Parts: sequence; C-alpha cells; structure tokens
Amino acid sequence: MNLASINFFGTHNFASTVLEKIIQTEQFKIIQVITMPDKPAGRHQEARASAVKRLALENGLTIVQPDSLRQAEFTTLESDLNIVVDYGLIIPKKILQKPKRGSINIHPSNLPAYRGPSPIQSVLLNGEHSTAVSFMIMDEQMDHGPILAQKPVQIDPDDTYIELNLKLAQVASDMFLNVISGYLSGLIKPVPQNDDQATYCARLERQSGLVDFDQPAPKIYNQYRALTPWPGLWVRLNGKRLKLLKIQPATLPLLTGQIKFLKGSVYIGCQTGSIQAMELQMEGKKAVTAESFINGNQKINGCQLDDPLYEKK
Repeated sequence: MNLASINFFGTHNFASTVLEKIIQTEQFKIIQVITMPDKPAGRHQEARASAVKRLALENGLTIVQPDSLRQAEFTTLESDLNIVVDYGLIIPKKILQKPKRGSINIHPSNLPAYRGPSPIQSVLLNGEHSTAVSFMIMDEQMDHGPILAQKPVQIDPDDTYIELNLKLAQVASDMFLNVISGYLSGLIKPVPQNDDQATYCARLERQSGLVDFDQPAPKIYNQYRALTPWPGLWVRLNGKRLKLLKIQPATLPLLTGQIKFLKGSVYIGCQTGSIQAMELQMEGKKAVTAESFINGNQKINGCQLDDPLYEKK
C-alpha cells in the first residue's frame, strides 16, 4: 500500500502532540519535519530545541530549521500534503501549493472566529465557554481557507492556557486520521468560510500581561487563565516587576490596586471584588508562596500599587 507522504510544519507542544499521533498511525510517510530554529531559554540562555524537534529526533525523522521560508534555497520535497500545526512562520504561496493535494492547517478555534496567532489565549481572555478544532485548506490569507472538519471543545471555568491547549491538541490528534483520509479519498469536501462572521486575535507581547486592576476580578482571572505561563501576569511594585504566578478571584472589599495581607494570604483590590495571589515572584528573586512573600514585605501591607500600573502603553 502506498502511504500518503507529508511535510510536517510545527514547533510547539500542540504540534508535537499531533505529530506523535501521525507517527503512531503508521499510515503516513513523513518526508521531513520543518520547525523553528533552536532558541535561547532559561537563566543561562542556552539554545533549546522545540517540542517538535525533540520528538522528531527521537523518531529519526529528517529535520529542517530555516530562519525564513522566503529563502530561495529552501524548498519542500515532493509530497501529497503539507500539514501545518502551530508553526510560527508565514508560509509562501509557492510552498503551500507545491504538494499534490495542497496544505492543511489545524487551527484551534471555531473558524472563522478567532483567526490569527493567539486563538487559545483569546477565547480565555474573553471568557468563552467553548471553542473548537478546525481543519482547513490553506490559502494566502490568514486562516481563511475552506473548512474540512470542525469539532467543538468545552472550556471549563478554571481552564488555563496549558489545560485548554492540551485538550485541543488531543482532539486534533483524535480527528487527524479520519479527516485526512477522508479528504484524500474525496469523502470529505471543503466548505468555504463565511468571511462576514470572521473575528481576529492579535499577537501577544510581554506587555499583554500587565494587569489593570480597574477591571472586575473575573476579567483579571480570565487574563491569568489566558496568559499563564507566558507572558504571565505582572504588576509594578516599588518600581519593580511583581509576577502573579497563581491567583484566584476573591470578594475581600479593597480599594482598586490596594494590597492587603490577611491570614497568610495576599489580596489585591479590583474594580469589583479582588484577587487572591497564592504564588508570587518579585523581579530578581525566586518564586515564593503568599506566606513567604508577606514575611518579607510587611511594609507594603495596605499600600497601593505603582501608578504606572494604569498606563496604557
């Protein structure tokens, strides 16, 4: 039996979960894996391979790591399909169209909703109760091509990016064989998206994690759910960055932006309600529990956070 051949484009954990499923099915020939170059990470800024590269190395797959896909010397090898999952670079038209059956992207949203680079974080930021996994045929426009299949995924009230990312990756992996086989055999036909219903999400930056406490506590909690672990929630305190590594909504009445220590817990006032911080990290120091933070910062009990907290940058 001739196996369908694919070039796999992917970088992060979502993509590695799907790649692992493809390997396990043994029904596809993976010609090469295209992933982002190793990036410096950690305290010592040592080069770290992507999740996809590590999996590809474990399975003896051919790996390519171009800095740009627009380089004249980079070309994908002949294949039936390109599979693109959480990759990270713009893929030019000549590469999208080179495979016999085109290029398929697995996008973690209910397209045409949340087109763009941060669909998982954006549904959490907006307090959505559900999202979806979408398989689509790629064209030159961002997340615009016709849909092959979609499956809804429930968002639980306390899901963070990590949990929702894992849920969506598992659903995508479970769908993969049936969707791709159905498309290649002609049983699944692509359906155009309704552009009138399209919504978009922006690329996240470090500044996205700055908390404005002039908002209701549930909205700030959604920000925490969406932006943990990166870029993470943070505030300014005495001119330094204070990371809020673990929080939950609370009802302790406080002034907006006021810090209060109570029974070994750290609270910060919001527009309505407050948040309780259970784990914090001051700039230049190690992460600590709320109790340890209180022991070393008694002088700020009852104080307001720095004014720059409210600057819109």
